[in-house]
Amino acid sequence: MFCWLRGAIIGISVLVLSFAAYAQEISKEQIKGLDEQVQEIKSDVLSIAANLNQLEEKLLYPSNTQVAVFVSLVTGETFRLDSVDIQLDGKPVTHHIYTFKELQALQKGGVQRIYTGNIRTGDHDLQVSVLGKSAGGTDLQNTKRFKVNKGIGPKIVEVSLTAQGITFKDR
Repeated sequence: MFCWLRGAIIGISVLVLSFAAYAQEISKEQIKGLDEQVQEIKSDVLSIAANLNQLEEKLLYPSNTQVAVFVSLVTGETFRLDSVDIQLDGKPVTHHIYTFKELQALQKGGVQRIYTGNIRTGDHDLQVSVLGKSAGGTDLQNTKRFKVNKGIGPKIVEVSLTAQGITFKDR
């Protein structure tokens, strides 16, 4: 009887150990599957967030009233841009202080969307103020006014900056 009991205990022990090893393998496979599912969910959430941002922009800025103002530096400009202030119809709409990386991006040909808003059709007064430093270290301060004619459909305005002044492209 002792041999039989010993054999049963050894048999049960082998069965328990093999079951534990099998359970560990399933757990590893399940963990891999869960990791893949988590990555899929992250991807879906990022896609949904991007779609929501686009829908929010369409809702907040319908194309028939939308105006977008972009800022760029003329190619080859070496002055240091510190800040840009924009007023529309005498009301301040945006103020931006530039970081070193933003300035580098603009100097390499980048374009920044500085303002998006809603305006009615017709003529509007756009005022752009720029602060910076010349390559020689002197302070630069420039303010210029432009007339923007908003028609039906979205309006795009590009403001190009140089050490000598501000130019305006109405699209």
